Amino acid sequence: MFEPGERVLLVGGGRTFFVRAGTGSFSTDRGVIDLDALLQASPGDIITTHTGQDFRALSPRPTDFFSRASRSGAPMLPKDIGLVIAYTGMNHRDVVLDAGTGSGIAAIYFGGIAKAVRTCEIRPEFSRLAEKNIRDARLQNVEVVCGDFLKEEGLYDVVHLDLTITPDHVQHAHSLLRSGGYLACYTPFLEHLFTVMDAAGELFTEVQAHECIEREMTRSARGSRPSTRVCHSGYVTVARK
Repeated sequence: MFEPGERVLLVGGGRTFFVRAGTGSFSTDRGVIDLDALLQASPGDIITTHTGQDFRALSPRPTDFFSRASRSGAPMLPKDIGLVIAYTGMNHRDVVLDAGTGSGIAAIYFGGIAKAVRTCEIRPEFSRLAEKNIRDARLQNVEVVCGDFLKEEGLYDVVHLDLTITPDHVQHAHSLLRSGGYLACYTPFLEHLFTVMDAAGELFTEVQAHECIEREMTRSARGSRPSTRVCHSGYVTVARK
């Protein structure tokens, strides 16, 4: 059963709501939902509004936090997070350092895969928001730290950077990685990409830069075609020590 304060996804009647179990009632255009009733429900159960509209209660996944959690800015897109996971080979044995937490979305994805994740964010207000989102995701293996990445210590299998990267960041990441470990850097602009590639090329044995282009497909009565939404987001550089 859902616990008090636990995040729940309610889906039905062409609507989706991101609510907390056991926090009174929630008014929608499909009727009022009794959130206290969720404390007697399990994932997959049906919750009915006072007007008779059924909603299925689901446990949210990382994709739901990307779409619906509170944000401090624009998070990395799932396609880019997936590229980081795939090209670093991130797995259940890994200890990961994530820097530039933002809203904590990438850390939530990583936390569902890695053994442990330490994510640092230098801005206190962003750090507090990320901690709230990660707590809502019920991840016990993700630690949020408010601080400067350049002061971090320890030894990691994967270091991920999503911030304004300088050669000092790349050099420090190299010092934190185990032999054979990976650095992954997300950069929105070519100038930042070149900074990462140049600095990593002097330290790492393998350096690869990627642009992951994604096109969503749309289908209507008129026909099917790629969405006109922008398919570029940024660049991911992966380097192995």
